[in-house]
Order: sequence, then C-alpha cells, then structure tokens
Amino acid sequence: MSATTALGKAADSASNLSDSREPGIRNAAGEMTIGEMAREFGVTLRTLRFYEDRNLIRPRRAGNTRFYGGPDRVRLQMILKGKQLGFTLAEINELIGAEDSAAKTDFEGRLRPAQIVNQLDHLERQRRDIEDAISSLRATHERLSRMAGAL
Repeated sequence: MSATTALGKAADSASNLSDSREPGIRNAAGEMTIGEMAREFGVTLRTLRFYEDRNLIRPRRAGNTRFYGGPDRVRLQMILKGKQLGFTLAEINELIGAEDSAAKTDFEGRLRPAQIVNQLDHLERQRRDIEDAISSLRATHERLSRMAGAL
C-alpha cells in the first residue's frame, strides 16, 4: 500500500469517527478544538488565543492544536459572563482564580456584595455618560439638519 493510499484511508477513518460523535465533542477525552470551542461560545479564534495569552484558559496543546476540556469550557462561560456584567479581564481573572476545575462554576456566586455595589455604580456612571453622548449627538444632528435646510 502506498503512503498516499494509507493517508487517504486514515483520513476516511478519522472522518467517519468524527461523524459518529456528539456535536461539539471531538475526541475520547471530551475535548474540543479551538474552532469547535469558538463556534459553541460564539467567539472568535482570536478571542480564545487572547484569553489563553492572558492565562485565563489553558488548553492542552498537541503540536499546534489546542484541545479544550470541560474546565476550559466552564472558565470560558465565567469569562463571558464576567464580560457581560462589565468586569475587566483582570477582575475576572481574580474572581475565577487559577484552579482548573472550580467548585463554584457560577460567576455571580463568586462575587462579594461590595464588588456588586462597585460594579453597579460603575455601570450607572457608564450609562449616564452614554446618555449624555447620545443627547449631545442628537442635538448636533438637529442643529446640522436645520442649517442644511436653511441653505
């Protein structure tokens, strides 16, 4: 058997194996590749690499391939929840800690009351700033529209 034939058969076998597995899970250890992880969570490959560079997630590496296990998926869920709540990556990293499998997988369950109050104050300030910017832009738009209509 030639090397090309052997490679073709190996590729066919791998293809058949991946078709029979649960969607999103690609190997016997229940790990996902970076592309599968990105699709499952609706993030970009660049985002996952960025989080890895910041040691927020730590996939297993086999050559150039990253494999994300259950703890990585839990951590990514917590990271995304933290981002949704307006926390910085540094704050999120501090909250979720360095352990690989967390006893508490709920991001909000890790928050202290003072952190919640501080974050609420921060988000309220941001909302006021956004509302002020919207008002200013609307006023500018109306003024420019009136000037254009006067010409």
